Amino acid sequence: MPFFAYRGRNARGELMQGTLEAADTGAVADQLFGTGVTPIEIKETAAPKGSGEGQGWWERLTERKPTTLDVQLFSRQMYTLLKSGVPIMRGLSGLQESAINKAFARVIRDLREALDSGRELSAAMRRHPAVFDNFYLAMVRVGELTGRLDEVFLRLNSHIEFERDMRDRVKSALRYPSFVMAAMVIAVVIVNVFVIPQFANVFNSLHAQLPLVTRMLIATSNFMIHAWPVMLGAVIAAVVGFRWWIGTPAGRFSWDKAKLRIPIAGKIVLKATMARFARSFALSSRSGVPIVQALTVVSQTADNAYLSARIEQMRDGVERGESILRTSVAAGVFTPIVLQMIAVGEETGSLDELMDEIAHMYEREVDYELKTLSAQIEPILIVFLGILVLILALGIFLPIWDLGRAALPNK
Repeated sequence: MPFFAYRGRNARGELMQGTLEAADTGAVADQLFGTGVTPIEIKETAAPKGSGEGQGWWERLTERKPTTLDVQLFSRQMYTLLKSGVPIMRGLSGLQESAINKAFARVIRDLREALDSGRELSAAMRRHPAVFDNFYLAMVRVGELTGRLDEVFLRLNSHIEFERDMRDRVKSALRYPSFVMAAMVIAVVIVNVFVIPQFANVFNSLHAQLPLVTRMLIATSNFMIHAWPVMLGAVIAAVVGFRWWIGTPAGRFSWDKAKLRIPIAGKIVLKATMARFARSFALSSRSGVPIVQALTVVSQTADNAYLSARIEQMRDGVERGESILRTSVAAGVFTPIVLQMIAVGEETGSLDELMDEIAHMYEREVDYELKTLSAQIEPILIVFLGILVLILALGIFLPIWDLGRAALPNK
């Protein structure tokens, strides 16, 4: 769409000017009237610098998308600027100029233009859902209403840092088991495609009765060699079907509930989500958000549909006048010690502080689980590897050990 430069006056008579992207001048005028700005002049102009217009298809394809690290750095810089008394428009202008990521620089430019046209910062951020999630938007809105936007940005910086650290530790803990599993799959494919057929030719020349394990290995190898298109199609269909299923509300709910029952990994997912819930709730409560609204916001940040439903169940109970403790017990996802801490926090009026303690407790447990994850998975991998080697050894070497007796009828 084309860009239009505009000049206008707001309700206080102040001159406003900037650039908007729209279908025509009428659409620009509608946007301005919607924000309380009366347009004086609207004319088509070239795309602003850094807007992404004029980029080739290769540049757009290879351009780095905004990441959580960009948002974290932005939050920290906004806190520093606002704490120092720098006007938000001047601060955003400086951040746009210094942004290394061009895509994020365009996001900041859009925030400046939206603020210049009379919008609030949270409303401007809502136009970029891929960059700012619901929790981030809700917290910025709270900062605008309470006049503590600098504190909110500082807490959001800490929140995003915790989220990134958690994801990095999970990836690090799963790297070794993933490598071992991939190596086992590759080894099985190589053995079935290249090794077993060679032994099968030797065994067939003997015209002897082969052990059951050997016949099963040969049958599996023949199926993999001759029916690999069917297997590949089945795998692709299963992946596509699974992705479609978890894309539906019912499928996502069922899968997220099932994830919590997976051995070893399930308890890590549960504790990590509970740590995120407690930290988000403490942050919302400390920022002055009412409990019902805080539970609504926090339920949107839980990366698990089943646990989100449980948090929404807590919110409904609080709306009916029930205590946080009673709704937490009914949710059925908290340990007794956490329920005791919630009871103390609700009784003493320091629920935000106790929620912080709960978050730290869950974080320590998740940290311990992640540190010992490899040690917990290694015995399982060793057992599977041992069974695989045993089957291959029995299937291939039993006929070789009995080769002399198998060859006697041919003499």
